[in-house]
Amino acid sequence: MNFVKRAGMSLGARKSKTAALLAIFVVLCTLLLGGFLLQAAAARQEADAQRVIGVDVTVRQKGLTPALADELGASDVVNRYNPRLPVRAAARGLAPLTSDAPQPGGEAGEPDQAPFAVNGVRDAGLLLPFSYGSTKITAGRGIGPEDADRDIALIERRLADRNHLAVGDIVRVLSADGAHPMPLKVVGIFQDPTQDPSSWTPPHELPGNTLYVPMATAQQLGTGTGTGTVGEAVYRIGSPDRAERLHAEAERVLGESGFDFRVNDKAYQDQVRPIQQVGVFAGLIVQVIALAGALILGLIVTLQIRERRTELGVLLAMGERKWKLIGQHAVEVAAVALPAVAVAALAGQLAGQSAGDALLGPQDDTPSAQHGAPDPGAVAGPTVRVEPGTVGRVAGIGLGISLVSTVVPGIGILRLHPRSILTDSE
Repeated sequence: MNFVKRAGMSLGARKSKTAALLAIFVVLCTLLLGGFLLQAAAARQEADAQRVIGVDVTVRQKGLTPALADELGASDVVNRYNPRLPVRAAARGLAPLTSDAPQPGGEAGEPDQAPFAVNGVRDAGLLLPFSYGSTKITAGRGIGPEDADRDIALIERRLADRNHLAVGDIVRVLSADGAHPMPLKVVGIFQDPTQDPSSWTPPHELPGNTLYVPMATAQQLGTGTGTGTVGEAVYRIGSPDRAERLHAEAERVLGESGFDFRVNDKAYQDQVRPIQQVGVFAGLIVQVIALAGALILGLIVTLQIRERRTELGVLLAMGERKWKLIGQHAVEVAAVALPAVAVAALAGQLAGQSAGDALLGPQDDTPSAQHGAPDPGAVAGPTVRVEPGTVGRVAGIGLGISLVSTVVPGIGILRLHPRSILTDSE
């Protein structure tokens, strides 16, 4: 009789033991699938955290120009970057905020000809106050790389209230020398939590007189010649290990000395390290379950072989080859493993997302902006997907475990002799 057909008859004749073996395989495959799903979800969430949070590197250098900042930002390790170009500007028809405290000396001096502090930016989202959440946009939007050639402005709420401005209005500003007028469309209004100083302060130092504009606009307002010096540039990279590559690139672009290079990876470490730990834990689960499953099933098969010594002896006496007896046991275990994989896949589809949320979801003790970490709310939650490739890996490991757990104990079958088996069993 074909040993495969004989394996099917054997499973049907021993229904209770077959059900017990199926239950063991279901647990084994479910744990294996859970480990793989957690690994994949952790990898996806880590990649999202690298994209959204990343590591901020602040570069400062005397004489840092927008062109040099752009050249460094073109590095393949940089995801986003933002140089900040500070300039002074005047305005036509726009009333600046003034200090309520009396000016020292008791007499009003000459009015400030450039009362507005204008900052040219490429990506306002990378400015530290906006990135850390202390300064928030209350209306409209911020300034992004797509606004490089637009004449727009992001203004502070107090200045907007003073001049009755709203998103979409036009303000007219002048360069410090008054030679370059420029109309700007208000695209956003932000709120700076910094309170006005209690002592007299020049208008351009008041937080309400701060404007953000695209870099090209700031260059025109500053000198009218398209040049200027960048105060600092912030570069967002994916992970801390890329900081060395960016530093080497900065040495090539800016020179080997004379620049300040500061890495702020606290937010990255606080957010990504727990995700990585879950991924490592999931990998250990897979290894431990695979090893434990092979040992447990190997022990079960060994006990079954001892219980079925008479059956084996009769088959050997009838001329059945020993390798076919081992094959029969392997087919029996594999026939149980395959439906167990299907049950595990169904369980993963139903409960995988909730398990991923429990292990990879946001924690209550997540560092907040007040501790110097950007708001983590932009990082997507874990996405647990049961994909055919993952199920295939579980099936492969399950079949591998079934093969090992039957072949290794089956070596003892090769040492059996029909006469000794039948004599011992009488």
